Amino acid sequence: MIEGLVLASVLFVLCVLLSACEDIEEEKPWLQVERPEMLFTDTTLMDSYDKGVLSWKLKTAYLERWGDKEVVFVRPVLVDIYDSLGERTAFLRADSGRMDLKFTYVYAYGHVYALTPKGASVRSDSLIWNKRDNLVTTESYVRVVSEEGDVLQGQGFVSDAHMDNWRILSNVTGIFQDAARRLKDEDKKEAKEIETRDSVQAASPAPAAPMQTKGVTPSPSAATPNATSSVTPPAVTPKPDSAVEKNEKTLVEKIKKRGERVKAKSRDAK
Repeated sequence: MIEGLVLASVLFVLCVLLSACEDIEEEKPWLQVERPEMLFTDTTLMDSYDKGVLSWKLKTAYLERWGDKEVVFVRPVLVDIYDSLGERTAFLRADSGRMDLKFTYVYAYGHVYALTPKGASVRSDSLIWNKRDNLVTTESYVRVVSEEGDVLQGQGFVSDAHMDNWRILSNVTGIFQDAARRLKDEDKKEAKEIETRDSVQAASPAPAAPMQTKGVTPSPSAATPNATSSVTPPAVTPKPDSAVEKNEKTLVEKIKKRGERVKAKSRDAK
């Protein structure tokens, strides 16, 4: 009898425990995990053209796009820049980047490194290429090593899309390699150019002076433009006309004859 009571008690306890477990366990809903609409985890290429000519080519190993955004996220950023002949002239590297689907801008950030066509290297935390103005810019701190080895650094950077012409905007400091030697070379080059120019000018024939005839003043047409010229004719003694001379002689003879007649009359009256 006692064993039956013990067995009944154990069964009762088990039933209570099982019912309690059923009350604790509840049906869990499915978790909604957001996933990108587009995802590429392999090598992906994107091209940008300017008037039908290849300008940029972007290569990445990871690309994702979310459904509610017209923005693509990539990592890393490997951009090659091409000239009008299709030759690669510069490149841009960064840890990550983003752009819109129309490829109107590229924002590269995280250990950005760029190499210009002339051999200068650019390092910064970020660079932005904007297709509208076709410029590469940043407001971040930049460090540029020129092709001569000069180190320039400062705040802000702007360049053309091909990284061919660039400048640092403010707070510029630098270290110039062999500055004294380079200044001396520049002075020698300038002195040589001046010497060559002077030699060419000395070898060129001087313009001939206008010929002048003694006693004759140049005509107005030969005078300097916008200058007033006057011509003074040489003094010439006029020669007496033969008819006038003959008349004068006749008048003198008449006067003489008249005087002789007056003398004769006076003599006869005496």
